[in-house]
Amino acid sequence: MGRIAVASIVILCLIPVSVLVNRIVPEPYMDEIFHVPQAQQYCRGNFRSWDPMITTPPGLYFLSLAYVASLFPGLFCMQAVSSFSDSCSTSILRLTNGVLAVICGILVYEIIIHLRPSLDDKKATLHSVVLSLYPLHWFFTFLYYTDVASLTAVLAMYLLLLKKKYLLSSLLGALSVLIRQTNIIWMLFVACTGIIEFTQSHQKHSVEVADVSTSKEKDDMPANVKGVSMTSNLRKRKVNNGTKSQNKSASTTSAPMRHSSGLLDEIHAVIIVSWNHFWELLVSFSPFFMVFVAFVAFVCWNGGIVLGAKDAHAVSPHFAQLLYYGMVSALFMVPVYFSFGQAAHLFQKFCKNKLLHFFLWFLALTIGFLSVQFFSIAHPYLLADNRHYPFYLWRKIINFHWSTKFLMVPLYVYSWFSIINNLAKNQKQLWVLAYFLACSASLVPAPLIEFRYYTIPFFFLVLHTNITDSKSWLLMGFLYFSINCFTIFMFLFRPFSWKHEAGTQRFIW
Repeated sequence: MGRIAVASIVILCLIPVSVLVNRIVPEPYMDEIFHVPQAQQYCRGNFRSWDPMITTPPGLYFLSLAYVASLFPGLFCMQAVSSFSDSCSTSILRLTNGVLAVICGILVYEIIIHLRPSLDDKKATLHSVVLSLYPLHWFFTFLYYTDVASLTAVLAMYLLLLKKKYLLSSLLGALSVLIRQTNIIWMLFVACTGIIEFTQSHQKHSVEVADVSTSKEKDDMPANVKGVSMTSNLRKRKVNNGTKSQNKSASTTSAPMRHSSGLLDEIHAVIIVSWNHFWELLVSFSPFFMVFVAFVAFVCWNGGIVLGAKDAHAVSPHFAQLLYYGMVSALFMVPVYFSFGQAAHLFQKFCKNKLLHFFLWFLALTIGFLSVQFFSIAHPYLLADNRHYPFYLWRKIINFHWSTKFLMVPLYVYSWFSIINNLAKNQKQLWVLAYFLACSASLVPAPLIEFRYYTIPFFFLVLHTNITDSKSWLLMGFLYFSINCFTIFMFLFRPFSWKHEAGTQRFIW
């Protein structure tokens, strides 16, 4: 029932906005001027044609071909189109992302109930709908961009891995890379989470086998020895009764041993289990390795990770981008990360081990200041294009005064400490480290500040943050809904002229 409810709500929200967008902005806009003609070339069967300004692979165009092919018989019978190429209009190509957005909502629901099986249907539906309204995902549902297809492929890959369907998961990983090449990082992250789960399941199995063998040994003991042992155990119970009653809550929640062990212990456990089950691990995860090898071969052949416009998208050490992501994500989850309870929790944790946490905060602040001073990039596109919201955030906030960018550093650091602290409550420390490294690998090389790049890591963050309070989800939903109304209104009803380019210009993320 939850899947149908999520799909229905997303469709009901999509239809009116999609109609408005296609009626008011019928022609391709911004990056659509590259993507739409390229997809139409494919619809005509011209697969050798390629626009050198397109930076991403043709995965989205192949998905659109499959989608248009499913629509063509109906459109042809209704005499709406006379040929297959006529079916690839701007509005129909945009609708590809509408269909994918519905699938994405269902995938989010499936992942939520898999990660938290005790969650009831209503709450899982609420969480899925709220995430479907995430502004950076929602806005590009109505335009022909690669973002929605990229997110959908990555989430499908992750869901299949959670269900231990490794071959299918790797195939979806290959599709995600074919849509956007930086998804190779998220494919590797998903494979890492699979290896961590593989390790944990085998550790649990080893413990269960040890418990069974121990109980069997006790059953096989002679009666007189067993009696002495039982008497000794009874005495120990009486002596330790007080200690056990005090630690009752700890013993009942000690099942997830994963949070009590340190990072080095977790790494050691992964190495040992991987060595002991090498061939099983190799067979299960070799498809991911093959996709990665194919990707490396492509990069060597292509001379870089991007396909076109290589000069404008050169890899650069943009460490400040990682700081921006932390704060933007925390703001989009403001009821969780900027609440009094969260601040109090971090302060209490700081007080428990002042020396260690003082050192960590000092180190993080130092790295933050150095990143802002030496590794903060103002891309020419960011400075020149006032159609994007980051243009105004850069001018009005980050670069408002020479000191502003430094004053923001404590907020960046607080956001990241909050994110890591909340993730560590429910995930292995090794998982949190893998997530941080994946975020770094996908965001740091990107010289342009684009909030669209934050969508995939944000979804992984929310899905693995245990937000149990329904009020927080409702507040987040209200926040997303308000931002969506504002951005869609500005896009549709506040056009302006631009001296650099003829035609009507519109505000966009």
